[in-house]
Amino acid sequence: MPKALQPHPDRALPAGEARDLARRIHASTKGLPLLCLHGHVDISLFATDAPLGNPAELLVIPDHYVTRMLISQGISPERLGLPRRDGAPAADPRDIWREFCANWHLFLATPSRYWLEHEFAEVLGVTTHPSAENADELYDQISARLAEPDFRPRALLDRFAIELISTTDAATDDLAQHAKVAADLPGRVVPTFRPDAVVHVDRPDWTDLVQQLAALADVDTSTYDGYLQAIRQRRQAFVEAGARATDHGHLSAAAIPLSDAEAARIYASARKGEVSAVDASAFAGHMLYQSAVMSAEDGLVMQLHPGVLRDHDPAIHSTYGPDKGHDIPVAAEFTRSLQPLLERFGHADGFRMVLFTVDETVYSRELAPLAGVYSAVRLGAPWWFLDSPDGMRRFRELVTETAGFYNTSGFVDDTRAYLSIPARHDLARRIDAGYLANLVVQHRLDEDDAFQVAQDLAYNLARDTYLS
Repeated sequence: MPKALQPHPDRALPAGEARDLARRIHASTKGLPLLCLHGHVDISLFATDAPLGNPAELLVIPDHYVTRMLISQGISPERLGLPRRDGAPAADPRDIWREFCANWHLFLATPSRYWLEHEFAEVLGVTTHPSAENADELYDQISARLAEPDFRPRALLDRFAIELISTTDAATDDLAQHAKVAADLPGRVVPTFRPDAVVHVDRPDWTDLVQQLAALADVDTSTYDGYLQAIRQRRQAFVEAGARATDHGHLSAAAIPLSDAEAARIYASARKGEVSAVDASAFAGHMLYQSAVMSAEDGLVMQLHPGVLRDHDPAIHSTYGPDKGHDIPVAAEFTRSLQPLLERFGHADGFRMVLFTVDETVYSRELAPLAGVYSAVRLGAPWWFLDSPDGMRRFRELVTETAGFYNTSGFVDDTRAYLSIPARHDLARRIDAGYLANLVVQHRLDEDDAFQVAQDLAYNLARDTYLS
């Protein structure tokens, strides 16, 4: 007999005397709309509004949280359907789904399990836990549900109460799909400008990408000055398309400006394919600083999330390409790295920077003090490896005493997994409800203040951070 899937109504809420109050605080936020302003859902979903596909394509293959866990247990990427660079045929979707269901136990106590249980039970109407025995039955049930008209991507915006969602788009994206969506759904789906690929001058494809940048901006990028002009042109195109923010995923938080002459020298060397690793790193830091200069001009919120060594496994990268989940956190440093940028822009009108990290050691030592003094800085929600119940709770415990609640950005979900968005927001609201309830029962916070802060963390702070 399959085990029933019934997520507990008090899941992730605290035990003891704080639970009843936490329930009531959480209930007060459940009806609030979702602002998803640091997201990675593919714009093509909304542009085509096609059915979401089969369960494997939707819930397994694109979710690096899921695939990395399965790969860690010796299951090959081929069996999970990761597309190969050489175009070799992928595994059959039904076989991929069977592999996932047979290994459902691997996700016990992980945030993936929480999100997936929420998706299954509250979005897809699944009433039993996945298993090897019921994999085919669930595959057919979910496939039928995904084929229904009210499960089209655009319809789900309303079902999920998503007021506004951002995608993440390269500087070389022509934004044509965004234009299509904006014509049909004005003000619901907006781009985010991510220039990483064109500022890391040691990328093998950097020269080609800069040529694409030049063509889209209609600017000659043969010189460093032309390159800066082209980036400004693309940023303006994003602003006109509704963008609210930029997104920067550098290894280091270093934002240290170079002289114009030194930046031009490195740029010229890169165009010849002769740039050193040291120069490439320096140029990337310089361009972070220049991005702040541009954000102060055009008002795009600058989001920075350093401290992840991308594509740690070279064999996986060469076979399957980038961003397949083999990315590992490294120690991050913000205080010295951001000092030149914050010296100039830390209190500047019209400039805002949101800092994310996967290095918990800097929460109380660096990030909270920075946000606690610089008016331009807000702390982003726990991100990636930390967007878990305990990770979110530790974030509140470590930053609140120094930065307070109102120097944070509120919750943004940072996901490619479209169906998991409501689950992620619900989890954040539950953790915040529990944290606030504990403060009340310890007589450190008044109950009416707890309810107001919960509303602000769930909705108002994200609106103020990105839309004000």
